[in-house]
Amino acid sequence: MSFFKGLFTNRAKLGVALVSLLLCFYLVVLVQRGWVLLTAPELTAKAMGLAYLVLPVVGAWALLRELLFGSRTEQMAHILAEEGRLPVDDLPRTPAGRIVRAAADAQFPAYKAETEAAPEDWRSWFRLSCAYDAAGDRTRARRTMRQAGRLFAAGSRTGNRRNA
Repeated sequence: MSFFKGLFTNRAKLGVALVSLLLCFYLVVLVQRGWVLLTAPELTAKAMGLAYLVLPVVGAWALLRELLFGSRTEQMAHILAEEGRLPVDDLPRTPAGRIVRAAADAQFPAYKAETEAAPEDWRSWFRLSCAYDAAGDRTRARRTMRQAGRLFAAGSRTGNRRNA
């Protein structure tokens, strides 16, 4: 898994690893407390214990999903960087460092047209996601990156990850 590559030299990855470790510890404590309540003689305690056992399952699923999302996004970014096809971050910025929205909006139609022309190419979805992010629409950026990830994963199953 590429997540561990550069773990101790990349502050963002180190932060993710620390938060993930804390969440895992919390989930273990929840399971332990859930088991204690589940083995108690009172019916109310058993119900609470069952709820305590469901929460770690949901938490573990969410953690795994986000870690896989990050890992897959990183893999796609590395491939695009090798190919020289990553979107260039040359948009003007405000004094606070934020991208000027009008400039991002002006570039957006080109990325959207590229994706409409090649809807099965994960690269175009990745670049469209970057355009959404630059325009400040994080919800669509994330949804679009998930679509890129699905196409990327489908390509890896067919052996067509790099050649789309």
